[in-house]
Amino acid sequence: LSILLSLLVPAHTTRSPDCGGILTPSGLRYRKSRPGFTPHAESVLRQDLMAPPAPDPSPISPSSRNQIISVKVDKFSLTLIPDTGMRLSIEVDLGVTSAPSATKEMRLSILADLHVEMNPEGNLELVTSDCKPTLEEVQSTEEMDSKSSGSDVDKQINVEKICLEVSKLLLFPNERLMSLAAPFPITPSCQVQYLPLAAPMYSEQGIIISLQTTFQVAGTVIPLPVSPVPFSMPEPASSSPSHLILAFSEHFYTSLFSALEESGALNVSLLSSLTTATLAERITQMGSLFQEDLPVVLQAVTRSSPHVVLEEDKAIVKLFLTAQIGAGSSLFQSFLSVNVDVTARLHLSVADTRMIISVAAIEDIELSLAASDVGPVLAALLEELFLPTIREEVPAQINVVLRQGVFLPHIVSFTYTDVNITIHKDYVLIPCNLQLEARTG
Repeated sequence: LSILLSLLVPAHTTRSPDCGGILTPSGLRYRKSRPGFTPHAESVLRQDLMAPPAPDPSPISPSSRNQIISVKVDKFSLTLIPDTGMRLSIEVDLGVTSAPSATKEMRLSILADLHVEMNPEGNLELVTSDCKPTLEEVQSTEEMDSKSSGSDVDKQINVEKICLEVSKLLLFPNERLMSLAAPFPITPSCQVQYLPLAAPMYSEQGIIISLQTTFQVAGTVIPLPVSPVPFSMPEPASSSPSHLILAFSEHFYTSLFSALEESGALNVSLLSSLTTATLAERITQMGSLFQEDLPVVLQAVTRSSPHVVLEEDKAIVKLFLTAQIGAGSSLFQSFLSVNVDVTARLHLSVADTRMIISVAAIEDIELSLAASDVGPVLAALLEELFLPTIREEVPAQINVVLRQGVFLPHIVSFTYTDVNITIHKDYVLIPCNLQLEARTG
């Protein structure tokens, strides 16, 4: 076994988080307080608690048997227990009758300790670690022997049964938790997936989840650049009023652009305002190469992976392209090859559950001649002829690729509001609030 474990360790250490989130106590309170949660709890508890009791072979008269006729959840709370997990507290008012004229109210209190585990499939799963129900009588419409009648109800409402009901309450949120690891589209051929690396940790700031991003191109997971620095969720210095705090490492953004580069999404075709005739006025050998006047086209492809740099209040992407400059649209004939290095500012925003990334402004462009069929061309002339087209068209076409946005880690039916993005050195912090979408149908 030790030999097998030693073989597994190197493979496991390559998995490190590149993003994550903290669900704060405010977010936990919002999560449980949304309309629909209390009715759902009532529905689950009512299903078994109000079910007719199993036939009893003892000779007790059916009219003397206790029957639960109403179930109403009065209080439902979920609180954070640092270093441990969460505590679920439910108070339920029960209407109990043993005959049409004899009814009484009972109070069922349930305390359950919850935590999140990783199941064998790699999904996060909410489970109970402890469950304590207590039952007491509130009031009665007639004199009864409280001890005996309470005992009768206890036979019907036992610990195992109540704790099973609590487990059933977790089925719905666990279905939602599974959606966290679903693949989301970025482009028609590129997908992103956020995979939990381990069970969450619990601190006073909230529930901390570490995630590793994988990207698929044409259905195949692609290898990504290795992060030079291990990433860990930056905990806020004090309690945050936001429901959720998302964090993304510099490595996440570099990986995203690497995946887009791998899928070919960053390869662009740029139509210049120049023609072969106007170029021949500046590059004399053009005249002998092209007899007719043709439009000039730049076909830019990535020559190495892009790189994203995060500084305080600033995100920059560095693109390394090679542009084949040629004539004709249907039959492209290249006559120049130019290396183009672009440094551009990135703008980040959030819409619903997507991060919208766009090239906001180009800060620097470097052109250098790689190959030429029309003789030597000075760098200054290259810039004069082609820089305006590259400066305008490269950001515009990349923004077309990015305009759908990149899905953030989220679970079904929740969107993000009140978003505040702050860019720090090496990571981006996104505090936001949760909003539960209204159910339809």
